[in-house]
Amino acid sequence: MRADRLLAVLMLLKARGRLTAGQIADELEVSERTVLRDIEALSLSGVPVYAERGRNGGFALLPGYRTDLSGLTLDEATSLIASGGRVDSPAFASAIRKVSASLPDAFRTSAVRAAQRILVRPEGFVRLEQPLDALGPVQQAVFDGRRIRVRYRRRGANAPAERTLDPIGLIVAGGTWYLVAGATVSEGRVPAGSERMYRLSRITDVVILDEPARRPDEVDLEEIWQRHRSEFRAGFTTVPVVVRCAATTLKPLSEAAQGIVASRELGGDRVEVTCEFVGEQHAINVLWVFVADLEVIGPPAVRDAISDRVAAMAALYTGEPRPAVNK
Repeated sequence: MRADRLLAVLMLLKARGRLTAGQIADELEVSERTVLRDIEALSLSGVPVYAERGRNGGFALLPGYRTDLSGLTLDEATSLIASGGRVDSPAFASAIRKVSASLPDAFRTSAVRAAQRILVRPEGFVRLEQPLDALGPVQQAVFDGRRIRVRYRRRGANAPAERTLDPIGLIVAGGTWYLVAGATVSEGRVPAGSERMYRLSRITDVVILDEPARRPDEVDLEEIWQRHRSEFRAGFTTVPVVVRCAATTLKPLSEAAQGIVASRELGGDRVEVTCEFVGEQHAINVLWVFVADLEVIGPPAVRDAISDRVAAMAALYTGEPRPAVNK
């Protein structure tokens, strides 16, 4: 990302004073040409950076230039810090820490605490899903620390039921949004006040109440996510599936599956791996995405299901009768 690098260049010049393009390039592990383009971009954006020629020359900021970022509003600071969890970049994470340290004392704590309330994870429980209209008001309630009244449809339920919740935080994992909240009344075997996770796609009719949410001042969404994910997966029987594929398919396959527990090289760029899935249907749905790049070896039920789908697709495109599948 260029934005984090520009911020890093700015912070380096502020902290170190005059630096050559070579020194900045070594620090950020980029080329000198990249540094020169970044310096030009900073200058065009209004940052007073200038060049001095000669033996002791380099780039520097005009004396007295402030980089405390005090012009940021609370909403802007919260959004910036929260977005750090979305970017897999050590440089960006470092820049965000510097930005956080530069925030005015008046709202640094509030911005950091608000950003704590959102966690972005690349993997989901099982499948992908898009956020719905409930996201906006629920996010507002999370940031403002207000209690909400919603209608929530539990999995397998015929109709949604009204619930009053104390929002704790939001987690987006594998494209699916979850609300971490405490219920104000008992829900089945879960007592009132206990922390639960609600899928946002099942929430409708959100009303933000004029009541403060009862929740802890600090929250560790990573710990909550890992705990609930482990509990969720424990309710399923893990299915191991053996596949053969090119080595280049291994990384995306491992990210889509629940894990790879065994692997051996077959020669060339081919490997045989044992993947774990949350049930046979999960395995079939995931492996179908890679059907052109791998061969399912077993178990027979998964292999037959994939074979049946391939035969059906072939019949659809060739017009030939669909062959019978041996059971």
